[in-house]
Amino acid sequence: MFILGFAGCIGALRENTFLLKFFSVFLGIIFFLELTAGVLAFVFKDWIKDQLYFFINNNIRAYRDDIDLQNLIDFTQEYWQCCGAFGADDWNLNIYFNCTDSNASRERCGVPFSCCTKDPAEDVINTQCGYDARQKPEVDQQIVIYTKGCVPQFEKWLQDNLTIVAGIFIGIALLQIFGICLAQNLVSDIEAVRASW
Repeated sequence: MFILGFAGCIGALRENTFLLKFFSVFLGIIFFLELTAGVLAFVFKDWIKDQLYFFINNNIRAYRDDIDLQNLIDFTQEYWQCCGAFGADDWNLNIYFNCTDSNASRERCGVPFSCCTKDPAEDVINTQCGYDARQKPEVDQQIVIYTKGCVPQFEKWLQDNLTIVAGIFIGIALLQIFGICLAQNLVSDIEAVRASW
């Protein structure tokens, strides 16, 4: 991106048609790649959903192994008020939270604190609120933890904010098209001036 911006800037300042054409062509290629990615994302949305599910479950397995990953999962679950990929039982994939009898962890049959419903009266986060949460009946679980998965919550968020997301993508596309048009206009002006010499 730096090279592309540099080519466009220097091409415009120095009236270098080669750099301006380079800028236009590569900006056009990026535009069509984005357009292709958008169409493919729409066509293969089930595949993307499966990949998202696979990605989240892999990250659940490694939840305690990487603090950055742990923070990402916690942020995601708190922001979308969800737990696991498709539900709280996805935490059985993690060696600390699974419900097997061989698991001696205190977090057995629990979920991370980011799955817990928040009490507005509490100032301090109870990091142990998810302990033994999945041993309770599902009706009682809904009081303590979020039972919806993050994949459905993300889909819901995307549908609720579709106009904003589409507006952002259309705005970026229009800026790219505008940049291509300006660069091509400058190239034609430069070539017209050179032809009149």
